[in-house]
Amino acid sequence: MRGLLKLSCLIDALNEGIGKLAYWLVLVAVVVSSANAVIRYGLNTSSNAWLELQWYLFSAVFLLCAGYTFLRNEHIRIDIILGRFSKRVQAWVDIFGILVFMFPMTILITVLSWPMFLDSYLTHEMSSDAGGLIRWPAKILVPVGFFLLTAQGVSELIKRIAYLTGHRDEPGEKMHSHS
Repeated sequence: MRGLLKLSCLIDALNEGIGKLAYWLVLVAVVVSSANAVIRYGLNTSSNAWLELQWYLFSAVFLLCAGYTFLRNEHIRIDIILGRFSKRVQAWVDIFGILVFMFPMTILITVLSWPMFLDSYLTHEMSSDAGGLIRWPAKILVPVGFFLLTAQGVSELIKRIAYLTGHRDEPGEKMHSHS
């Protein structure tokens, strides 16, 4: 179990680092968005590339932070009901949810989105809009984001099992901190 808990810590650190990097992507998105608005309305000119860059940055923040959000226990939950149960029951509900609902969905999306990225990359797919950007950087965000979410699911599963088997103390504040 010690090796699995080390793996869990590595996954947590990866998603923590990516989440903190995404903070900067939000700032870049705000600057790009603001500059685009000033140029469009102040100089009466624009470029589809700037609009698409805004879309790419929003997608990056949304997709790359899914694992970070799960790590921070900030996903939407049913805490009003689940909070009434013991930590052990909460851990069992989490294990069930991860195995039955999360993993099938995240793994399926990761697997199905990879060929779409690969095709876009190999064909040098471009936006159909005049002056638009290449598409593969946006398309790789889908499998990478869902892989990171799946990996965080593995980490959370390990932590719940470690708690239930006595290899880890109380699950801590990150587990159902909103109850």
